[in-house]
Amino acid sequence: METKAALSQLSALAQENRLAVFRLLVKAGHDGLPAGDIASALDVPPNTLSAQLNILSQSGLVTGQRQGRSIIYSANFDAVSGLIVFLMEDCCEGRTDVCAPVLALARSGGC
Repeated sequence: METKAALSQLSALAQENRLAVFRLLVKAGHDGLPAGDIASALDVPPNTLSAQLNILSQSGLVTGQRQGRSIIYSANFDAVSGLIVFLMEDCCEGRTDVCAPVLALARSGGC
């Protein structure tokens, strides 16, 4: 991953509503959620949500797919993995204890 892409993704997450949207979509898994369900779950006005989803989509962290009259949004798990790897590669000069919580979560199936 290039630094510019990582900065775009981190910037997209650096806002309370966008982070909440992203976390909700991560919880929803690959099936994703319609925009209306996201707005209802987070009590966000549709026009605000649209702007937030646009920023997350442009960063590559979220994708949207039209299904009939709805757009189903989901987290782009490949992009999420790439960002995590970018942040953690060459972690702390080989001190595996620093990365242990991330590795434990991945191994436990919590990921």
